[in-house]
Amino acid sequence: MEGQNVLEMDNDMSDKEFDVMDELYFVQSFDYLISELEIEESEMAKVLAQLVSKGWVKCLKEMDEEVPEAELDLAHNYANYFYLATKKGLLAHNGR
Repeated sequence: MEGQNVLEMDNDMSDKEFDVMDELYFVQSFDYLISELEIEESEMAKVLAQLVSKGWVKCLKEMDEEVPEAELDLAHNYANYFYLATKKGLLAHNGR
């Protein structure tokens, strides 16, 4: 049962995560997300990092080029990436 609770916690989606996921059905820039959702830059970076760590969002260098996991540096380059919901993320978003 403990394992089940951990799994459920991984699938929990905060209101901010939900709002960000709403915007990521299509590729979006960091600047677009900040302007559209009116979330502070540091908070947006935190939310995106959480979504990426859950596997719900992937980062792209360009509109059509994913950042290889070995090169991913959210701590320093979050504002330079584009973001897109993954299939796993879309399922979590729609199942909320």
